Amino acid sequence: MTTTARRLFFDLPPVWLVLALLISWIQARYFSFGLSFGPVWADLLGGLLVGGGGVLIVLALAEMRRHQTTVHPHHTPAHLVQSGIFKRSRNPIYLADMCILTGFILYWDAVLSLPLVPLFLWMLERRFVIPEENGLRRQFRMDFAKYCEKTRRWL
Repeated sequence: MTTTARRLFFDLPPVWLVLALLISWIQARYFSFGLSFGPVWADLLGGLLVGGGGVLIVLALAEMRRHQTTVHPHHTPAHLVQSGIFKRSRNPIYLADMCILTGFILYWDAVLSLPLVPLFLWMLERRFVIPEENGLRRQFRMDFAKYCEKTRRWL
């Protein structure tokens, strides 16, 4: 595997998500310091966020597959997907990743891992969202500009 191929394989949002989840789990398991979000509400909200994130991913992947375009952030897309869940958010998969991370932090009572949520959002925007949107802007020009006017980046 070449260095570029290795970088592309490891520099993917799910890899970063798993890393953030691992940090959160370790913090909750070994460095909780007795901190907790509370009894039931955090488990319920955490489960809803993780489940909602899973649903968002499935909806986005199905829509991208229907349009026969790539989900890989480092590849050039064949089409600008603006239908389905992409009518509501330009980045539903990244939004789902945020929901999943936040949900597990709540479910695991990883109170000290809460700063990972905005840090993860910042990293997603810098490493993936902005470069992807710049590529879409170059490739689809006016169509992407119109899409940005009617659809927000996140919600």
